[in-house]
Amino acid sequence: MEPMKPMKPMKPMEPMKPATPWWPDDLGQPDTSGAQNDLRYAYFASRHRLAVSRGGKATVYDTGEYEVRGVQQQQGGEGADLTFSSQNGEVPLSRLKLVNS
Repeated sequence: MEPMKPMKPMKPMEPMKPATPWWPDDLGQPDTSGAQNDLRYAYFASRHRLAVSRGGKATVYDTGEYEVRGVQQQQGGEGADLTFSSQNGEVPLSRLKLVNS
């Protein structure tokens, strides 16, 4: 019986690549973000911006005086209504000013 051969050294791991943001670069890093099904959102408090992605298409809204604390999606597919919670209660996304799409 032959003795066991020494193990080969492990190759170093490749460095992890940072995830590419789906929102516009000029917004920076979000204060909060989340996802559910095909919906993603990212809130940028200092910029008063809410980025929403549905079906891979990102849209940015001006949140004005609202402080986004969470986003809710009514079940029902792509046309489902979005609302977000704020310091003033629930607000429909349609109430926000569209910045770009």
